[in-house]
Amino acid sequence: MLATHYKLNMKLVEIHKKRILKLHKSHITLSFADKSSKSNMGAGGNMLDPSKANDILKRVPVEPPFSLSDLKKAIPAHCFERSLIRSSYYVVHDLVVAYVFYFLADKYIPILPYPLAYLAWPVYWFCQASILTGLWVIGHECGHHAFSDYQWIDDTVGFIVHSALLTPYFSWKYSHRNHHANTNSLDNDEVYIPKRKSKVTLYSKILNNPPGRVFTLVFRLTLGFPLYLLTNISGKKYGRFANHFDPMSPIFTQRERIQVLLSDFGLLAAFYAIKLLVDNKGAAWVTCIYGVPVLGVFVFFVLITYLHHTHLSLPHYDSTEWNWIRGALSTIDRDFGFLNRVLHDVTHTHVLHHLISYIPHYHAKEARDAIKPVLGEFYKIDRTPIFKAMYREAKECIYIEPDEDSEQKGVYWYHKM
Repeated sequence: MLATHYKLNMKLVEIHKKRILKLHKSHITLSFADKSSKSNMGAGGNMLDPSKANDILKRVPVEPPFSLSDLKKAIPAHCFERSLIRSSYYVVHDLVVAYVFYFLADKYIPILPYPLAYLAWPVYWFCQASILTGLWVIGHECGHHAFSDYQWIDDTVGFIVHSALLTPYFSWKYSHRNHHANTNSLDNDEVYIPKRKSKVTLYSKILNNPPGRVFTLVFRLTLGFPLYLLTNISGKKYGRFANHFDPMSPIFTQRERIQVLLSDFGLLAAFYAIKLLVDNKGAAWVTCIYGVPVLGVFVFFVLITYLHHTHLSLPHYDSTEWNWIRGALSTIDRDFGFLNRVLHDVTHTHVLHHLISYIPHYHAKEARDAIKPVLGEFYKIDRTPIFKAMYREAKECIYIEPDEDSEQKGVYWYHKM
């Protein structure tokens, strides 16, 4: 009897020990998970990374609890420093790479056997357009005085680079400055002003189908930038004809008109150089070596800016609700994969760029990461594959209207047909 009682007690002790050990292990696991979660939150990790959110299309908030000064304080001081030497390095780098692409295409594609030459040209066009877009981005930085500490150097470099890529430097610089000053204002923004429901045109309704969307995207990407410069399509309505080549255009102020004329002379010089090349090399050679890559720059430019400013999560404002920081925050970063680096990170630092446009591209990622914990849910990056994102925005972002049940009737959101 005593032996049986002893064995029973020993079994109870063993069971009790196992339970204690199990509870102890559970406590360790929970503690580790809790510490890991707190660590991520404190470092601005997964809890603050909108790219890992389940619904990237969730609307951003409207009223920020921070100021521009708060954001600047979060950025390391060296991120605001512009280096002429470092900026010049990227210009030289891009020019060297562009020359290598040109040399390979000019010397070797013509001697490739059929059909390799027909495959090689598109590869060249993509590579050359990519690197030239990076060069265009540096010209864009010059317009924001982010190239060096000297405005005349910035304007000289930007003028040469943009003129060579058939972009009127000063004209676009001034209209682009207006865009930054009035981002997502339905009354005063300079470009990418969406239509309200009552203003949706008949052809938009006709093209509201898969083939129509593909046609619309191809048209926008290839002709969007030239037509914007020539006719101010998708731009601010001035009550009369406006373009980027007329010094008297309402886009520009009186003091800007001389420099607009200078931009025109820059383009005339570029076209004269093209004429000389055509006379010497032939139209087909110039088209393949230079023309198609420059068209590719326009395609990249429209694609990048369209995706930065067109998203279901982004609000637009009329004059009753708009203010500068609300507008600047109503943009979104995009992930172009390996092209992010080729394009000097302009693709995934656009939110920062609208908040502080004079930070050079080589400091942009560090500055962006520094302000993300402050921005919180006001910051978004959409990593949706680019072609999928293009089609989604063309389908979903047709017109804007305020929410019927909202008290903020001046805040507009994208809707589909």
